[in-house]
Amino acid sequence: MQKQISLKLKPEEAALTEQVHQLIAQSAGVPISAITGYRTLKQSIDARSRQQVWINLTLQAYINEPYISRNRISVPLESIPSNAKSVIIIGAGPAGLFAALELIELGIKPIILERGKDVKARRRDLAVLNKEGIINPDSNYCFGEGGAGTYSDGKLYTRSSKRGSIDKVLQLFYQFGAEEKILYQSHPHIGTNKLPQIISAMREQIIAAGGEVHFETKVTNLVTKEDAIHELITADGNRFSADAYILATGHSARDIFRMLQEKNILIEAKPFALGVRIEHPQSIIDAAQYHCDLRGAYLPPASYSLVEQVNQRGVFSFCMCPGGIIATASTDPGELVVNGWSPSKRNNPFANSGMVVQVAETDALKYFKKSSIDPLLLMDFQQSVEQKAFNAGGGKFVAPAQRMVDFCNNKVSSDLPSCSYLPGLASANLKEVLPSFIRESLQGALKMFGAKMKGYYTNEAVLVATESRTSSPIRIPRDATTLTHPQLNNLYPCGEGAGYAGGIVSAAMDGQRLARQIALVWA
Repeated sequence: MQKQISLKLKPEEAALTEQVHQLIAQSAGVPISAITGYRTLKQSIDARSRQQVWINLTLQAYINEPYISRNRISVPLESIPSNAKSVIIIGAGPAGLFAALELIELGIKPIILERGKDVKARRRDLAVLNKEGIINPDSNYCFGEGGAGTYSDGKLYTRSSKRGSIDKVLQLFYQFGAEEKILYQSHPHIGTNKLPQIISAMREQIIAAGGEVHFETKVTNLVTKEDAIHELITADGNRFSADAYILATGHSARDIFRMLQEKNILIEAKPFALGVRIEHPQSIIDAAQYHCDLRGAYLPPASYSLVEQVNQRGVFSFCMCPGGIIATASTDPGELVVNGWSPSKRNNPFANSGMVVQVAETDALKYFKKSSIDPLLLMDFQQSVEQKAFNAGGGKFVAPAQRMVDFCNNKVSSDLPSCSYLPGLASANLKEVLPSFIRESLQGALKMFGAKMKGYYTNEAVLVATESRTSSPIRIPRDATTLTHPQLNNLYPCGEGAGYAGGIVSAAMDGQRLARQIALVWA
């Protein structure tokens, strides 16, 4: 017999299989010898009580029958028929890779064109960036195999359930090597140290099934005929053509946005968010969230999610990384962007999170003293702030930084705390970097967050500028029914770069959705 059982356990109880067996037996009213095993269906942490942190588990218990573990079944995709139609996918991020896997399932050949390098070669470029302050514009934390997600933590949480099957995305990650826990945790996470192998496994299966993956193949131009794309031209002069095209370049492909604008292909300015990345000692966050002096061995490093309205403007935490590291997410020389990531164990001594402020078209108009909106307005605003941050840091991607209380008091910090950011920090007045509406909104919100969360508002925390790649400042429009661009009937804008996703899972689901739509058209 199998029975679904819900348990509320202390962390030390949840960590011991024998203890869980005993509690299952008590709940089911059977002797412990009858419990042959259990499978975790859901797991979450409840830290609302100041007296005790609880682990909530939903389990599938096996009683008086053989226990069947959850197997990692790797089923090779069937080979694509030789006469199959083909789709070119521009970008090998989550949207592009999951679109390719879905296309293969549907008997369609994917051809991925990726401007960056494979994950192994990409890692070497990141090392040069961190150690020498030299950036490769086509191989960095944003560009390369797996996109920004590969070296940006691997969080798999999304609220975008209407866009597709979250379970299918998680099952595919599990199939390609992720740990089983991503299938049941309330906020699943893979870890930057494990994502590269998973992404490589996906690529190998795409190729084994008959798909193509071309690295260091940067699309620089497109040729149209009538109302469709005829072919793409790459930086090395090669030409590629297919029956349809998925544009999944990610939120940092400014050259693609500019190319579309120059060709009078419709794009639109899209509101986004910009601010800083804040780093605390992890112990401060643990104490605040778990209401204890010492977290202990049975609880993971604590995270947080904060949001406030300041002067009718949203301020919110973004991409919170417990036990994490701040990284350089710039894509061009002379521009400074930071992001955060965590390894799978989240065992670093710091906790970091983006803390960002909503930015609207009217903000950028005032900033540039313009009177009319153009499609690149918010992208230009984003770039301008990044350039100021680079200059304030003094070069080589050293980041301008300020202690939290000093920032709120408009005081340059006399020194800075230890920080995970490898290129290093320079004490600066972020007033010289951040537009006034962003700075003032952050100052108001940080004090409010301190009132909500004990210990949060402290000079032990450091603000590092600038967190600016939260989402795309551009939307590439598409028809709500056909999902094609309104001017080009075989172009499918996709994922974060086109403005239709916000994270690994939602981007993956968007790629799958477009693949199914293409197959439906050709059915």
